[in-house]
Amino acid sequence: MTTPLAAVVLCAGKGTRMRSEKAKVLHPILGKPLCFYPLMRALELGASPVVPVVGHQAAEVERSVRALFPAGPLRFALQKEQRGTADAVRSAEEALTDFHGRVLILYGDVPLVRRETLAALVDAHERGGGVLSFVSTRLEDPTGYGRVIREGGKVVRIVEHKDCTPEQRQVRDCNAGIYLVDSSFLWTALANIRSTNAQGEFYLTDLVEMAAARGPVPTIDADFNETAGVNDRVELSARARDLQTRINIHHMRNGVSLADPATTYIEEGVTIGPDTEVGPGVSLTGSTVVGRNVSIAQGCVLHASSVADGTTLKPYTVLEEAKVGERCILGPFSRLRPGTDLAEEVHLGNFVETKKARIGKGSKANHLAYLGDAKIGSGVNVGAGTITCNYDGVNKHLTELGDKVFIGSDTQLVAPVKVGDGAYVGAGSTVTKDVPPGSLAVSRTPQVNLEGWVERKQARMAKSAEAGPVKSDKVSAG
Repeated sequence: MTTPLAAVVLCAGKGTRMRSEKAKVLHPILGKPLCFYPLMRALELGASPVVPVVGHQAAEVERSVRALFPAGPLRFALQKEQRGTADAVRSAEEALTDFHGRVLILYGDVPLVRRETLAALVDAHERGGGVLSFVSTRLEDPTGYGRVIREGGKVVRIVEHKDCTPEQRQVRDCNAGIYLVDSSFLWTALANIRSTNAQGEFYLTDLVEMAAARGPVPTIDADFNETAGVNDRVELSARARDLQTRINIHHMRNGVSLADPATTYIEEGVTIGPDTEVGPGVSLTGSTVVGRNVSIAQGCVLHASSVADGTTLKPYTVLEEAKVGERCILGPFSRLRPGTDLAEEVHLGNFVETKKARIGKGSKANHLAYLGDAKIGSGVNVGAGTITCNYDGVNKHLTELGDKVFIGSDTQLVAPVKVGDGAYVGAGSTVTKDVPPGSLAVSRTPQVNLEGWVERKQARMAKSAEAGPVKSDKVSAG
């Protein structure tokens, strides 16, 4: 039978070195708050409940975390004073009074920890037979980090840098701060920790010596970058680069071509199918899903959108909460706003903007158009400069175009209005009434040609110039 697993994620710190009014764990990294990543890893591992320990800006941190995981098994704990990591974990005891099992301890400012590492820690704990296991990392320059002290090859304690003897400071094995502890041991041990150290704080690392007195303390090694925290904005940027590299490598190894990974921005949670090609400077964010054999050219921005197989996005196309069908061709410089839903083989060209527009199979708007609050059938051609006049100053209204409609250039469709199947609208028309199927609608003023008008105008101008300026003692009112 699998032992129950809970997680405590420490999110209480102020983060003074961030030089910010915002709580440190809420600073964004690749579109999500810092604390999202350790919380997500705990949930992926199956931890339930997960207890974020909040302190600085507690209410705002709690609101943000609940919004990130609205259905997550979250229980919040409050650390009223910042008195060290052991005190922070002890703040979670009340939230876990009914829990009996193993408690995973993570930090809200450590975004790069991998689920695989945490799974390895659980496995090591199960095989080790002790009451505590933790993650260690080896550093060439361990200054500032707690040292893992071993005797006879066995872990006996962790000593913080400021408390180390000169000999202990030569140790390169360092504590990464990630623990897995049996709850039956954790709460009793935390109650016995004292603040008799250089910092005058309650160190979570004291648990290791207590656990070693009862049996083995297994460790697993992890790369430093994976366990590194964030203390200032320089480190925030460094962690973001490392995380972006990891995400980009993941996609490339799954069959996606990135022309310039250094300039490609892909958030966690984005899905991309194999044989898709992504150009330089592309940004894929939110819950974006990209299919197979898609071409995304330079500078495209996709947020919370879906793009089906075989579609081509030309440079600098922008999608926001839009749905694009198979084999569409978009851009360059197209903008698809929320509510856009394209069927297969739709073409939207340069400087075409859509919003809440459903567009049927094979329809085209290749130049300089605005299609908002529109329902457009299949096989429709929308000419350059066409707009749907969807807003009357108070309400938005729907424009409907049937199948195989032809809209001439520079047409204004004043909603609410319907154009029936197969109808034509002449260029330069303003359509204010429904157009029956198969009809031609034209609303232009009849053209008048005044022959010789240019020659007569030029003659008048020449005569006026010869006469010279007219003197007058009157002040013109014009």
